[in-house]
Amino acid sequence: MNKFASTILGTLICLLYSAGALAQSGHNNRTTDGDGTILSVTAWRTDKKADPIKLEDLDLYENGVEQKIKGFSYDPSPSRIVLLVDNSQTLGADVEKLKKATMEFAYEIFDGDELFIVAYDEKAEIIQEWTDDAKKIEASLATFRKKGNPYLFDALSSTVNEILVPLMPGTRKTAVVVIGDGLDRGSSKPFDKVLAELQNLNVTVYALQLPDRTRGAYRRDGPKADAALKGLTEGTGGAIFPLDDARAAAKSICDELRRNRYLLSYFPLNTSSYDARRVFVVADEGIAVRTKKAQPPNIK
Repeated sequence: MNKFASTILGTLICLLYSAGALAQSGHNNRTTDGDGTILSVTAWRTDKKADPIKLEDLDLYENGVEQKIKGFSYDPSPSRIVLLVDNSQTLGADVEKLKKATMEFAYEIFDGDELFIVAYDEKAEIIQEWTDDAKKIEASLATFRKKGNPYLFDALSSTVNEILVPLMPGTRKTAVVVIGDGLDRGSSKPFDKVLAELQNLNVTVYALQLPDRTRGAYRRDGPKADAALKGLTEGTGGAIFPLDDARAAAKSICDELRRNRYLLSYFPLNTSSYDARRVFVVADEGIAVRTKKAQPPNIK
């Protein structure tokens, strides 16, 4: 049985160099290809009807300009979900509670889905590489601990570049579940850069949230804990759930990824590739929809 407790950050320089080269060549943005711009969209019916959700049920706006949707189709592909667990000393949950919340996902994933578990304090550490084996996941959680400060934004950036980028472009359905309160205390990577990385790659962020250990204290170098989780989840089309009901949260997230995910494509009109583009999708009555809030610039 393999166990992993090595840091993710060691090979990050090489990955960032490669990402930079791709950016210069114009091929780093997997949300733009021959089919135009592609969005991952979560959509579901609220009116209890059995009718499928169709392209005609949606309207798309970019920077306030209505766009013509080229394609909209259900995405049945398996999910790749990274569980990013706060390992820091002052987090308001003990190790056993964090283990239990993590294990709930092992019980709820669908056939073909896989989990990757990372724990972070000042460093991000691989706890378990891609697997769907609940017993292997349970054994790996023995390495959970609590120490140091939470470098959440650095851990997110490392997760994107080292774990998710290698899966692309073949894997479109990727998600990160942050298990923590959203506090960052010391990252070198700023919040807005991390959010842009996630949006650029259509990675959806969910959160199992604990109460803010700082009780809403002002953060000079970044958003407050609550605001960070809200920005990461809403900005990427995800959602926040309470850690105290981890079983229901894991079921909702896994069900949503398998049953309610769609791919929407369009060719942007009257927008600039040099600027961030605000994205807004609305649906007809009886349908709820979520997607990321912005498309970062195509040209760096």
